[in-house]
Amino acid sequence: MGVGKSTVGRRLAKRLALPFADGDVEIEAAAGMTVSDIFARLGEAEFRAGEARVMKRLLEAPRMVLATGGGAILNAETRAALQARAVTVWMRADLKTVAERVQRRDTRPLLRGRDPLQALTAMAEARYPFYSQADVTVDVATGAHGEAVEAIVRALDAWNAEQAA
Repeated sequence: MGVGKSTVGRRLAKRLALPFADGDVEIEAAAGMTVSDIFARLGEAEFRAGEARVMKRLLEAPRMVLATGGGAILNAETRAALQARAVTVWMRADLKTVAERVQRRDTRPLLRGRDPLQALTAMAEARYPFYSQADVTVDVATGAHGEAVEAIVRALDAWNAEQAA
């Protein structure tokens, strides 16, 4: 959350001449309501179920750059599909920097009414073990999207070379 997945994903897709999909946008389109509304009306469990269905559909589609929501990895079936059908990238960023960035807008249901740094730290404890299994990890400075794209391209090139060896 807040590391720039969507912005970097769009730029990476353009750089790689691939289509781009944003998981949250796709979930909103499938549900006919915003992520915030899904959380408010249906709850997190229903959001996660819909997210899993959307991720399954997207991961069965032709090759693309996909920005998943940060919690998508918590679903075992989504994790298995990502491992089987994707090259995964963890855009790792300093939590203090991310907390400062995400508190600028009140559009993130998992942060609403909570201290952003405390909430992000708790999420990190649950999610980082899964994130650490990504094929590629790139440390990103929040806000330096162009640099992040180039770092990801270099990391993917190195990963591809390693896989071919």
